[in-house]
Amino acid sequence: MVDIAERPTRLASPPTAPGAAADGGAPGLVARLLGSTGKVLHRSVAIATLAAIWEGAPRLGLVDRVFLPPLSEVLVAWWELLRSGQLAEHVGASLTRSLAGLGLAVLTAIPLGLLIGWYRPLAELLSPLLEVFRNTAALALLPVFVLILGLGETSKIALVLYACSWPILLNTIAGVKGVDPLLIRSARSMGLNHLRLFQKVILPAAVPTIFTGVRLAGAYSILVLVAAEMVGAKAGLGYLINYAQYNFAIPDMYSGIITISAIGLVVNQLLVALERRFSTWRVDVSAG
Repeated sequence: MVDIAERPTRLASPPTAPGAAADGGAPGLVARLLGSTGKVLHRSVAIATLAAIWEGAPRLGLVDRVFLPPLSEVLVAWWELLRSGQLAEHVGASLTRSLAGLGLAVLTAIPLGLLIGWYRPLAELLSPLLEVFRNTAALALLPVFVLILGLGETSKIALVLYACSWPILLNTIAGVKGVDPLLIRSARSMGLNHLRLFQKVILPAAVPTIFTGVRLAGAYSILVLVAAEMVGAKAGLGYLINYAQYNFAIPDMYSGIITISAIGLVVNQLLVALERRFSTWRVDVSAG
């Protein structure tokens, strides 16, 4: 008869040799690194293809290299602008105006959108006015801003504020109105008052839609500002592009355009990371 007390000893696994755990974890680490590298390469294919076409088309004579110089020449011009300090000056001026307008839009449009989406009488009162202004292009109002506020910084920041407010405001309203009614009824059945209902249910459910509006506004803040800087500005990426065009410094012009694209990409990625921080409860259901 086998003693039951001895079974755990007989079934125990042999002692692990020193360093075995580290050796076992190495393949997993290598697999993760390879997977991350593969994802980066996969996402870079389209950009690499565009860069190759941009470099090769002018050199092969497919396009006039006077009007579209090879990418390598543009990058050389970009580096010269960066080294001379001109690019930093223009980027600093544009980012100051853009971030100021975007920040003011976030501070004003989100609370207003929450109020309009939550209180139906206020929504019915302001709905006709919102429909009028949402269909008015921001650049169409540029002369109005210049006439009223002048050619200085105030008019440019105000234009960015106007352009950024609408995507944030409309997405905030849509996010509040789009909350699942079942969640609201369930919260009310648990005895939550209006303030707690708004804090615990409405606002968290509306966060993804609100951040969609903020991301759209982040793109608008750069695009609208560049157009505004082409009128009466002494610094900024829009001024750089316009000045380079008039002086036929084509590589410098494309350097400004590339810089704008890079800034837009960085701003979008920062907003995506911020959205993930404030909506950690969401589950990514996209296919890998």
